[in-house]
Amino acid sequence: MGADKQYDGYEPYDYLEAGEDYRHFELSSKTAGFEPRTLELTNEEEERLDELTEDTVLSLHEHAFQFPADIDEDLFDYIREGRIHTAYEFLAETPLDAVFDMQLDGLSSVHSLHGWKWDDITHEVSMRAADLAHSEYAFQCRSVDDIHRARENGQIAVVQCVESAAMIENELDRIEQLYGMGVRSMGITYNTSNALGTGGGDIRERDGGLTGFGARAVERMNDVGMAVSVSHASPQTSLDVCEVSDQPVFDTHALAKGAGMGARGTSDELFEAIADTDGVVGLLSSTHLPDIETYMEHFEYVVDLIGIDHVAFGPDVLYGDHTELLRTLSEFHGMELPESTLQSEYVDGLENPTEAWTNIPRWLVANGYSDEEIRKVLGGNVLRVLEQVW
Repeated sequence: MGADKQYDGYEPYDYLEAGEDYRHFELSSKTAGFEPRTLELTNEEEERLDELTEDTVLSLHEHAFQFPADIDEDLFDYIREGRIHTAYEFLAETPLDAVFDMQLDGLSSVHSLHGWKWDDITHEVSMRAADLAHSEYAFQCRSVDDIHRARENGQIAVVQCVESAAMIENELDRIEQLYGMGVRSMGITYNTSNALGTGGGDIRERDGGLTGFGARAVERMNDVGMAVSVSHASPQTSLDVCEVSDQPVFDTHALAKGAGMGARGTSDELFEAIADTDGVVGLLSSTHLPDIETYMEHFEYVVDLIGIDHVAFGPDVLYGDHTELLRTLSEFHGMELPESTLQSEYVDGLENPTEAWTNIPRWLVANGYSDEEIRKVLGGNVLRVLEQVW
């Protein structure tokens, strides 16, 4: 993280008057719904950790903002207000120099009931960008140089991302419009199918894979310099993207089928296909896991499978009661969550970005990884890909 974090005390939308210019909500505390934990290190290991985190530390997938304290009561009103509150103060407690922020993804329903419409996404992207522009500590990331600048100056570069391309509909030019707004990474589908391909949760008797339009969209993303992610796409869609893309491919957050995730996990075949593009897989934290130790078993499995050069971390966590959020969403959509989804009320040691990025580097130091290996998985591997793609 280069320099000490230079958080300036800026709060989201400080340039306006809460309660007058927009509706005020009580937001979640940093430790909502769980007991925090910090992995212990020896004094010697602490010194080594400090040296290693002087280099770039980057998360490939987070939701780096605060949810309402009362999710059951306020969630949808908070979303429709159209001003998501980036957790500047909490992020400043991490070693992160850059974060891929996935924003509200499937909850992007500022103007529509089911979200993912063009107006929903562009509202959220532009509103977050306006708020970032008023912070001295955090800023919108548009280039690899921005990440290096954040590390050198004790800031954080926020990479604005969207997890599905549903909102481009049949308009390739919208990819360039999103790029112009600052979006630097986009997924193909988010569970449900769209004009680009089959969603990971939308497979019935067969997997339709990437469409012809989807292939053209991947090519346009390559041309404009936007990273492609296959998270939440169907297996065949993901494999097709790896074949079509001229640039390295991300899966920003995944767990391994071969390490115990079963049908909900990612196959060895897809991990290998991503590595063959020179891409990177980010490891996902999930309430399917009880703790950081189980999470790191997936990390070690994927490292053994595709090599340390193709692995990073994308915990996909947030500031708020993650389990209550899942319950509220399942009730809204009339769905019953699988029992496995709620087997852990929280993931011990990984429940929000502050805790995750405190403990992931500590675990690596405590478990014998070399300095070179740690630097690669904490940020070096993702930077290598971004230098090619962006």
